[in-house]
Amino acid sequence: MTLRLAILAGGLATRIRPLTEKFPKALIEINGEPFISHQLKLLRGAGITEVVICAWYREDLIRDFVGDGSAFDMAVKISSDGEIPLGTGGAIKKALPLLGDSFFVLYGDSYLPCDYRAIETAFINSQKNGLMTVYKNSDLGDLSNVEFSQGQIKVYDKKNRTPQMAYIDYGLGLFKAGVFDQYPAVKAFDLAGVYQDLLADGQLAGFEVPERFYEIGSFQGIEDLSEYLRKKK
Repeated sequence: MTLRLAILAGGLATRIRPLTEKFPKALIEINGEPFISHQLKLLRGAGITEVVICAWYREDLIRDFVGDGSAFDMAVKISSDGEIPLGTGGAIKKALPLLGDSFFVLYGDSYLPCDYRAIETAFINSQKNGLMTVYKNSDLGDLSNVEFSQGQIKVYDKKNRTPQMAYIDYGLGLFKAGVFDQYPAVKAFDLAGVYQDLLADGQLAGFEVPERFYEIGSFQGIEDLSEYLRKKK
């Protein structure tokens, strides 16, 4: 694998309080181990060796636990939002000097057992500035937010849903660094808007992932991931 990967781990995770009153979501214990440990092991097994963690809330604890990544046979760097949270888009903008010309972006609460190498290849072959992975969930587990057909993303919108939306943003994307040139530095903005701008410009490729996603953004999600990891072990 050639591209670096950014993990968006800066949020407050208010939906799963009180679990995150003292710890960031990345360090929630899942089956006796901090979530980010499971996440990094999965990524290393998929061939990813360089990771940048975009952090804000209790970033000191993430930094203390992960260190330089050598415990996971990886090179890990921390990109701090600074005094204020920069949102999922602003955090990537801030981390650009660490990420290279093209890179993966993974939501910090997502555990995605997918083929990262195939997704990277699809992004390179698309010759587009961005790629979004999608999963056909048909509103199961979470609300669908993507219209996807014949390998193309037609609509992506988290707020204005349509009857044709049978897919959901899977939680993994790829971008060329130049995509972020048009957005302000040191200002909060959302990655969803970046995806929508790329789609409007005809620069967003789509990749359907057959494996379901796991997440720790909800109590049900934590339970599902715990069960999956138990069976996997």
